[in-house]
Amino acid sequence: MTNPKDTIHDLRAILFDVFGTVVDWRSSVAREVTAAAARYDLSVDAEALADRWRALYQPAMSRVRAGNTPFVVLDVLHRQNLDQVLEEFSLGSLSESEKEALNHAWHRLDPWPDSVAGLERLKQHYMIGTLSNGNIALIANMAKYARLPWDVILGAEIARAYKPQPQAYLGSAAALSLQPQQCMLVAAHNSDLKAALDCGFRTAFVERPFEHGPGQSTDLVASGHYDFIASDFVDLATQLKC
Repeated sequence: MTNPKDTIHDLRAILFDVFGTVVDWRSSVAREVTAAAARYDLSVDAEALADRWRALYQPAMSRVRAGNTPFVVLDVLHRQNLDQVLEEFSLGSLSESEKEALNHAWHRLDPWPDSVAGLERLKQHYMIGTLSNGNIALIANMAKYARLPWDVILGAEIARAYKPQPQAYLGSAAALSLQPQQCMLVAAHNSDLKAALDCGFRTAFVERPFEHGPGQSTDLVASGHYDFIASDFVDLATQLKC
């Protein structure tokens, strides 16, 4: 691992992937699925539904990246995917208002236990913000819910491009009037970090071995030459002398 003093002398902004890196989407969405089904006296494997819903995330964005569909914000993609998943899990009888409320489960995701404390420490020394595929309203509502102390919300909606398209990273740096090397992406996903690295960003891998539940088999370890590798946000703050 690179000596931190050699790595961060001109670092100005630390930007974060959100889903899975900052917040525990799987448990949070499963909780809300369980509650919605119970109101209709229905039973469902809520974690399996959450997994299936999330599995449609990348294919939906791929259609936008390929130009097959116009750019729309993630809330719209989530709702399209939700309609499909509810039919697959025999929950299509939910009312329209219930479906809309359930779609906003992504606005109410719980942070990992270290997230807020680590972000607060990093915020004392750097500008911190999101570099997420989530839309502004989604991320802002989540911040209120989870008490995430962002200075700025950036990502797909600002750049009009979904990660890992280069413009998602470069557009976020440009929005801060910074060069890519003055920004660091923090993520629990190797593919995200490698795309950011290709754009000139500094990078930090943070371990989230239970993002996909106890049987997770991907992104358990860092597989790239990143500036920092940390067990959680508090560990990252310590490495960055915050």
